[in-house]
Amino acid sequence: MKIAVTSASGQLGAAIVKALVKEIGKENVIAIARTTEKAKHLGVEIRKGDYTKREDFDLALKGVDKVLLVSGMDEPSKRIQQHRNVIEAAKQNGVKTIVYTSIVGDEVNTAFSPVVQSNRQTEEDVRKSGLDWVIGRNGIYIEPDLEYIDIYVKEGEIRNCAGDGKCAYTSREALGFAYAQMLLDDKHEGNTYNLVGEAITQSQLAAAINQVYKTNLKYTAVPVEEYKKERQAALGDFIGTIIAGIYEGIKEGANDVPSDYEKATGLQHPSPLDMIENYQQNHPRK
Repeated sequence: MKIAVTSASGQLGAAIVKALVKEIGKENVIAIARTTEKAKHLGVEIRKGDYTKREDFDLALKGVDKVLLVSGMDEPSKRIQQHRNVIEAAKQNGVKTIVYTSIVGDEVNTAFSPVVQSNRQTEEDVRKSGLDWVIGRNGIYIEPDLEYIDIYVKEGEIRNCAGDGKCAYTSREALGFAYAQMLLDDKHEGNTYNLVGEAITQSQLAAAINQVYKTNLKYTAVPVEEYKKERQAALGDFIGTIIAGIYEGIKEGANDVPSDYEKATGLQHPSPLDMIENYQQNHPRK
């Protein structure tokens, strides 16, 4: 059985490839990447695949039994057709199963909602594709907060507009394992899973980081509009607006959802503290 993973040069795609290799060996895994050189470190067969080019996937999916479609990073209005390029090429090549990495989030009320809506459309396209399918809705990765820790320490705080809202975080490693299981066991077909862990507040996140890193961070809540302007100034209008929308969604409860992780994997999702400790061990601060 040959399993292909799109966007394999990205961090989530790479985590899924690594998890699959552990399960079925490198000879059965194909990494598809827009820039193939960036996926060479994975040690598997690499094929070129740019989401904007249907013809890439007509070739990349030849001889493939199952494909893992990692959601694209382009603006929402462009993603839907890009994902359809992969779905249609999968159908043309006789691929049996497609597994899609979607997201948890508010579909209507925040600046992040257009991204969520585009993912929901791809979910619908996957369900109607005629292929066997499984959909995962990823929670927010915990890693960016940990990659940002030196800035948090410098500022003495975690600052955003989430307020007392709870967020069910996950990690790329936990997701990599989950998607490998969803690809390998046919019992998952026809299911949509929330791939998230325990929901915590930003104050609880700060406390867990303090426990592991021996820091003294506090959480500061600010109004949505104020945070949006801060993020736009730091990251530009598009990304700044999206980031503010994510935290607004947390504030409104969109990321406090029940977890289906155990259904997808047979294991409990790692706790926030476990994920932070694991990251700290693999990425020690200098």
